[in-house]
Amino acid sequence: MKPLAGPVLITAAALVALTGCGAGDSSSSDSADSSAKLSVKAAYMPQPVTDSMAAGFLVIENDGGTADELTSVTSDLAQDVTVHETTGQSMQEVAGLKVPADGELVLESGGNHLMFENLKRKPKEGETVSLRLNFTKSEAITVEMPVKSATYQPTSGH
Repeated sequence: MKPLAGPVLITAAALVALTGCGAGDSSSSDSADSSAKLSVKAAYMPQPVTDSMAAGFLVIENDGGTADELTSVTSDLAQDVTVHETTGQSMQEVAGLKVPADGELVLESGGNHLMFENLKRKPKEGETVSLRLNFTKSEAITVEMPVKSATYQPTSGH
């Protein structure tokens, strides 16, 4: 038994020393405070004009010090919900959109947006559509998106 006492004590001393370093390291406690802190505002869907597709708009705010990325969206309204990036006059489906640290990702008419494809039903003005936003780092966020008139234009937030 005595031959193990030396290595065990050295290992225990090393663990105590490492634990002490971690506890006093300000970067480890700051990292929890600087994580992405996401919230959603100004969500809406214009009443779709077709039976098969709809668009969705919202703002994802990040009050944290770490950037994140919107990677996918699901909804019981549609078979597929895709994320689209608009550049100039063209839009294309993308795998994700960045949510900057201490910033926001704006999904708006004429810009980046969500496309609800292969609708299971056509929602009407006054209804609410449930969707789930999935991110690289943060937990998913469930959003209740109100359906507005087809000509609705937000006055703020977009």
